[in-house]
Amino acid sequence: MTHDPHRRLMMQMSLLAAASAALPIGKLLAQSADLVAPATGAARDFDFFIGSWTVKHRRLKKRLANNHDWEEFDGSCHVRSLLGGLANIDDSAVNLPGGAYRGIGLRAFDAKTGSWADWWLDGRNPHKIDVPIIGTFAGGVGTFLSDDTFENEPIKVRGLWSKIAPKSLQWEQAFSPDGGKTWETNWVMRYARAA
Repeated sequence: MTHDPHRRLMMQMSLLAAASAALPIGKLLAQSADLVAPATGAARDFDFFIGSWTVKHRRLKKRLANNHDWEEFDGSCHVRSLLGGLANIDDSAVNLPGGAYRGIGLRAFDAKTGSWADWWLDGRNPHKIDVPIIGTFAGGVGTFLSDDTFENEPIKVRGLWSKIAPKSLQWEQAFSPDGGKTWETNWVMRYARAA
């Protein structure tokens, strides 16, 4: 089979759409077994994330506005493995002070580049998936980067997976308005494994 990056992206988007529509993922994967590759090495980087979590969120009220006012709220997250460990998907509940919402995170490993892509689909805007952040793990830290926009201005986005332990971990997001010279951390999520 010839490698077609567009077909791979379409498969990833199909998995995301199927999960959000509560279609039977197992049946969908069985129909596309030719896309499943053996999981080895870095393809297992996200195994630590599989399972159920409670989440403590800490988020800046305003981003890139020299603001230091944080809000805290809770949430939950359930993560399952797909494609034999080459991908995973999470269903997250976020209990914002102004109203709760749900979202889906999808991560997929590319064996050719040795990197992961991480997408976010916000349930409040279900027809728009965020630009993926791309990254790898080194020394127990996953560093993911992308180019995006915020309030119609170009920014760089950084996501860090760190403090990874069997029953806890941390994720944080930062924006840079100056091409990566300076970073403002605007969201920190602390995960605790649910009983």
